Amino acid sequence: MAEENIDELLDEKIKPLIKEATTKLLGVTVDELTEDITAKLSRSPLLEFPIDTSLKFKEAKKRFKRAYLEKMLQVHLGNISEVARYADIDRRSIHRLIKSLKISITKIKKDLIKPYDIKRSAVSHAIEGVLDLYKGVLHPKKLKSMYQGVTELSDNLLKELPEQRMTLKEAEEEFEKSYFKKALKENNNISKTAKKIGLRYETLHRKIKSLNL
Repeated sequence: MAEENIDELLDEKIKPLIKEATTKLLGVTVDELTEDITAKLSRSPLLEFPIDTSLKFKEAKKRFKRAYLEKMLQVHLGNISEVARYADIDRRSIHRLIKSLKISITKIKKDLIKPYDIKRSAVSHAIEGVLDLYKGVLHPKKLKSMYQGVTELSDNLLKELPEQRMTLKEAEEEFEKSYFKKALKENNNISKTAKKIGLRYETLHRKIKSLNL
């Protein structure tokens, strides 16, 4: 779905649902909370992965790729062809990645979770992540009410949220942007950051330039 269409859908369908839920559960309208949740859902919640800058860059990226492929395999019920189509890479490359990242297809198929439940969990997690930022801002009882209403809100949102495809290449780029932004913020300059995350200064500088950071 084109970016402008997603923005239109968010304004017309998603934002009103969030506003209705927050008003009902909090007793008041909190526009900032509505905006924050809407913004969080503007990118696919399925592809929200933690960014751990305590790990060296190569290890962090390896774990990200593993998490991405495991999530896609779960959503597509272990179907390699579907994952290859979604990730926009050929089946042979998928098999190589599965082997190198030590992903167990057998375990994924054995522990199959309904795709809808995976998506609902991802949306709920995204909403809860925003609510966590409001601890100390909203009254504890009101916030507790919001947390309790997350599952119902997620179900309502999933009726309207479109599938937002992100290829492996696109997902890797988003991961790198988030990882480097966080690492640079924590370490203040390129030289310290490069040393901390295990990259040469020149390599990090090139990455920053290519990612327009």
